Amino acid sequence: MKARYIRVSTLNQKIERQLEKQYPDEKIYIDKISGSIPFSQRFSAKELLNEIGKNEIHYISVSSIDRLGRNTLDVLQTIEKLHKSNICLKVDNLGLESLVEGKENPTFKLIISVLANISEMERNSILERQREGIQIAKANGTYKGRLKDTTESTEEFLAKYPTVINYLKRKNPPTIVEIAKLTDCSKNTVQKVKKYINNN
Repeated sequence: MKARYIRVSTLNQKIERQLEKQYPDEKIYIDKISGSIPFSQRFSAKELLNEIGKNEIHYISVSSIDRLGRNTLDVLQTIEKLHKSNICLKVDNLGLESLVEGKENPTFKLIISVLANISEMERNSILERQREGIQIAKANGTYKGRLKDTTESTEEFLAKYPTVINYLKRKNPPTIVEIAKLTDCSKNTVQKVKKYINNN
């Protein structure tokens, strides 16, 4: 069976672009989660890996390599896992497959290593610019956080943190600090999410 893995970072992002080169017989796996979360820790990705373990998947397509993740080491480790199960990975925007006649494609390996590094650098650059912007706004007195007297419902707040909720609802959840690191949230945010879901 062929599979297509789709990832978007937020709940309101569209997936249509990632379906442009979809095969008619593909099984679709979709995660709406940050690319910083390891592939093996995402809900649909875990389901996909489980299907691979049952020998039900033999070919996986992604629209671009950053759909697998934004961490170079994690991307390369994920590809290595696929190859150990003799799974061929197709990256649409490159027109490349990771295996050729059952053997590792050296061109694919080289290009993917470079692109995964670039993807990670881009993400780190974005986060750094965000931090700098906040510091400048604070220094100028223009960063106020939430406007005074505005409110946000519990549902609206929780809707912004589906990944945090997913971790908290596990049978053996990570610690608050670990979840904060995994989801790029503050420890206070994770504690607030935990408080809300416990009250519900």
